[in-house]
Amino acid sequence: VQLQASGGGLVQPGGSLRLTCVVSGSRFSIYDMGWYRQRPGKQRELVATITNGGSTTYVDFVEGRFTIARDNAKNTVNLQMNSLKPEDTAVYYCNAVFRSGGIWHNHFDSWGQGTLVTVSS
Repeated sequence: VQLQASGGGLVQPGGSLRLTCVVSGSRFSIYDMGWYRQRPGKQRELVATITNGGSTTYVDFVEGRFTIARDNAKNTVNLQMNSLKPEDTAVYYCNAVFRSGGIWHNHFDSWGQGTLVTVSS
């Protein structure tokens, strides 16, 4: 499977970006999908998920600002990010996810290169 994230860039605080992840080499529509991020010096963290049925979850610090969506016809999962803050600066990745023991886990070991989002004035 290949996970190709794009759409990152430099944006001012309060601005918006829309990230896209194209998933190839798998039956995309059967998977629950997630967006993760890795901030400088921090571990990778999950920020949003969307099930194969379209149900979404968000971590507290992005709730109300980020929106995850998927397009099964295009094998893509998107992350619309609004009201960006400097602390959102990170490399963003997508992966298929599954839930076990009440915790979301990434499905694929390969993450792709991710896309860098920098929020700065």
